[in-house]
Amino acid sequence: MSTEPPAAIGFTLRSLARAARVASLASVSAAGQPFVSLVTPAFAADFTALLLLSGLAEHTRHLRAEPRCALLVVGENEGPNPQTTPRLTLIGRAEPVADAALRARYLARHPYAALYAGFGDFGLWRLVAEEAHYVGGFGVARRIAAAKFRPDPEAVAAIEAAAPALIAEAEADPLGGGGGKIVALDPDGCDLACGEAVRRVAFPAPVASAEEVRAALIGLARAARRE
Repeated sequence: MSTEPPAAIGFTLRSLARAARVASLASVSAAGQPFVSLVTPAFAADFTALLLLSGLAEHTRHLRAEPRCALLVVGENEGPNPQTTPRLTLIGRAEPVADAALRARYLARHPYAALYAGFGDFGLWRLVAEEAHYVGGFGVARRIAAAKFRPDPEAVAAIEAAAPALIAEAEADPLGGGGGKIVALDPDGCDLACGEAVRRVAFPAPVASAEEVRAALIGLARAARRE
């Protein structure tokens, strides 16, 4: 069992998932056969998982008939034993969503997808997680209800409202140098793009206001300069 404080576990889970560039999507066929495929997730500010799926893909056909699914993201393996690698399985239901803001959020994380995102057979889906299974290493595992890992709704709303102005401010003082640009913000960190390469930069702790975002960005910029 995990001994991580309850207040910290949500941030740990979100940071792990938001950093993932790929994930494994588990769906169920009409015959009841489990099926797993590789997908490229993004996460909205409120930690909703976003997927850009082709209607021709087998997993999309499964989700249309049976929305129950699971999404596995895996962190960095820091040792020789793969069982010690942190990972998170989000368990819930998937549904198609037509939302320009969520679509922009997805493309900010995966800008290369703009080449095919407009094709008629591609659509945006979101996974509404009801619970999660977190493994923090060998022998460290727990089931966690959604209410324990979702970010504070007030913080999400405040940061989403302030994000355009904060991103504009940050353009004058980019993180990490080399032309990196912040393309998305949320209570847990930011997505930093350099061309089509996008990396996740986590804050030291969750933030809840524009002022706290600004302070966190200043700290990250100073750390990047020192490096």
